[in-house]
Amino acid sequence: MKPTLVVMAAGMGSRFGGLKQAEPITKDGKGILDFSVYDAKNAGFGKVIFIIREDMAEDFKHLVGNRISKMLPVEYVYQTMHDLPEGRTKPFGTGHAIYCCKDVVHEPFAIINADDYYGQNAFYEIGQHLSQAAKGEYAMTAYLLANTLSKNGTVSRGVCEIENQKLKRVSEYTKISADCSYVQNKEKGVFAQDTPVSMNLWGLTPDIFDYVTREYQTFLKTANLQKDEFFIPSVISKTIEDGNATVKVFKNTDKWFGITYREDLEEIKEAIGGYIERGLYKGI
Repeated sequence: MKPTLVVMAAGMGSRFGGLKQAEPITKDGKGILDFSVYDAKNAGFGKVIFIIREDMAEDFKHLVGNRISKMLPVEYVYQTMHDLPEGRTKPFGTGHAIYCCKDVVHEPFAIINADDYYGQNAFYEIGQHLSQAAKGEYAMTAYLLANTLSKNGTVSRGVCEIENQKLKRVSEYTKISADCSYVQNKEKGVFAQDTPVSMNLWGLTPDIFDYVTREYQTFLKTANLQKDEFFIPSVISKTIEDGNATVKVFKNTDKWFGITYREDLEEIKEAIGGYIERGLYKGI
């Protein structure tokens, strides 16, 4: 059974200023997702599931989904807003997005952010792992922190602690600058440039949905529902702590690209254009 690619695409990109998942990065109108799906297809993935909001479905399908469906079969899952308290206008986060897939995904799967470029090597490694993964044998791609930062503002990153090529835990840092300095709970510091970080490229088996469901119910009972987020790395960390799963870490030294700020676009266009000129994306 071929693994599935699950794409988290429900965010509208408030800092970016628009539907950044649909932003073209090539002259013929292709976006980052075109290249991610191309890489996933070549790595053996069999279909794509987009997690989107229902109110953006028509635009997303017109601007992105219909084009992607020419490469791989496409399905849609809506990240519902039913559990949101009055006054909150955005979904609870990546963990909630995966929770919404629990009745749809029945095979090993990888998850990615819609607006991130991960590179061909990352999809190949995760795809190979998922093709033979048993229950609870997860995987992730860890990038070097310095290869993931934006010169246009601070970013959030999941800082990884790794032991014997296995993930021990992920700690979320929300204000990391281009020089690897950070501010966290009024504490200031500087990370080493080669600090491994998660960019939400995970390889998972379907048993994860049992843990996501359990942790989501706990979140609803204990969190500040006006401002807290339910992150998928937190769920995965809990499965590790409880001894229910292991996460093999693939360390990747490739440059990662993402669209956090509109100013990030030019660097991405230049990089992808260079890959195309080198022949990495023939026939896309």
